[in-house]
Amino acid sequence: MLSSILWILLMGFLVGQTVRRLGGPPLIGMILVGVVLGPQVGKVLDSSILESADGLRTIAVMVILMKAGLGLDREKLVQQSTVALRLGFLPATFEAVAIALTAIWLFNFDFPTGLLLGCVIGAESPAVIVPGMLRLKSAGWGVSKGIPDAILTGSALSDVLLLLVFSLLLSFVKQGATEIITLPGGFTLTALQLLPFQVILQIALGILAGYLVARMLVSLLTQQNWTQTAVQDVLLAAGLALFLVIAATAFPYSGYLATMSLGFFLIELDAPLARRLRGGFDGLWAIAEIFLFVLMGASIQLQVLGNILLPGLLILAIGTLVGRSIGWYLSTAGSNWNWKERLFLLPGNSAKATVQAAIGAIPLAQGIEGGEVMLAIAALSILITAPLGAWAIPTFAPKLLERGEVDPTKVSIVQRPRLLVAIDTSPLAIKVLTKAAELARRSDAEVIVLHVINVSQPESVQELKAQTHRLLADIRHHFLTTTGSVPEQIIQIAQHHQVTEIMMGKRGHQPWEKVLVGSVCQSVVETSSIPVMLIDRP
Repeated sequence: MLSSILWILLMGFLVGQTVRRLGGPPLIGMILVGVVLGPQVGKVLDSSILESADGLRTIAVMVILMKAGLGLDREKLVQQSTVALRLGFLPATFEAVAIALTAIWLFNFDFPTGLLLGCVIGAESPAVIVPGMLRLKSAGWGVSKGIPDAILTGSALSDVLLLLVFSLLLSFVKQGATEIITLPGGFTLTALQLLPFQVILQIALGILAGYLVARMLVSLLTQQNWTQTAVQDVLLAAGLALFLVIAATAFPYSGYLATMSLGFFLIELDAPLARRLRGGFDGLWAIAEIFLFVLMGASIQLQVLGNILLPGLLILAIGTLVGRSIGWYLSTAGSNWNWKERLFLLPGNSAKATVQAAIGAIPLAQGIEGGEVMLAIAALSILITAPLGAWAIPTFAPKLLERGEVDPTKVSIVQRPRLLVAIDTSPLAIKVLTKAAELARRSDAEVIVLHVINVSQPESVQELKAQTHRLLADIRHHFLTTTGSVPEQIIQIAQHHQVTEIMMGKRGHQPWEKVLVGSVCQSVVETSSIPVMLIDRP
């Protein structure tokens, strides 16, 4: 088991990063690693890992749903509430029906069996869509109109709907009759008639469960101080989020929606806590992502794809380009989305992976006629749409969406700070370097130390370089020297190296400073478009 974990982590990461360096999404490499290591090809992974795959996938999905909730923007969500609600029901419904009708034609399924296949294939993948939308939010694509938020919310709602319909149809196809349910007062309803109430109940209770757990988490972490470190904060939050997902198997609410709601309400109740947790879940996702997609690749049944390839591709094409496209059009009708933004739904809202891996084999396991066909098409949908969606989202977003201002309170902006520290040979240089080292350690920043040589004065550059290396020994840094106009050199070097901040001493002891009376600092402050921090003498 330990060797299997090692194979998953190392090979998943290395191959994923290789694909990234070649210009593709890392999950393509991770899925390929899963296929090669899995029981279909290499048979490297231990059986205990494969038996635990569902549980590990559940943990990974919990992590990504918490990231989604912690990245939602209430104002943008309110702005696109009707679109998000329609995206939650219409595209998935029309795709499921289109697939059902196509399956009747291709495989001679009856309508309930065809619709069962439609529910398996129509569900959207949070494992692909959520990280894709969060990356768009971090880059600012579509954020002005709240397009990533609408897609995130709609994706979660559609999974609630299709998983409920799937459970109902599974029972119907297996038993051949609808179950009669007697309500208090003697009223009777079939399971199909009760479905709308079940959907509303699962959504409402899921949101309520997320809110209550968020209130409890805020109380434990910020009011009662049960934890001492950010790691403990994330551990407790992840445990409660996983509890929400697992408890949904015994209680009538959506665990997926409850987990996303937990993250969303944490932002509203305690934004600083949400920011700390966001960073922690980013770290968890780096590991969970590898397990999720490698195990997804290992679960793909390659041997069942041979005879189903062309019909499967046809079903996927009709479901997406006909059924789902009609749903997208109706979902955005009357909204402020332009035609390019509507077209973005094709790459941004059609990836399949997580749900198909979880439920694709259930019909076959329960003896449903045509179950092997459903499993094969589910596997095909993962192989085709997951890599395609992961590649298409960042590729087409710049072409179809408008770039807006990023809200750093809602998403993690992955950018390592780079400081330019301009020093001379005065005693103030030590204080400037010490302050730069303090800031760099807090933010894991890179430091570029610049010394503009005064050719008219002898200077000990080597001594200054030695002091720099001593004070910044545990920080990634570079020591640069140049000649010329001091303010111009500082600005040019800062722009060339794309630094995030300039640091320099407020007063020095060089002759040019005595003559120009502090004009170096003034000139840099007035001409730099990059923030400047001035360190005064003691």
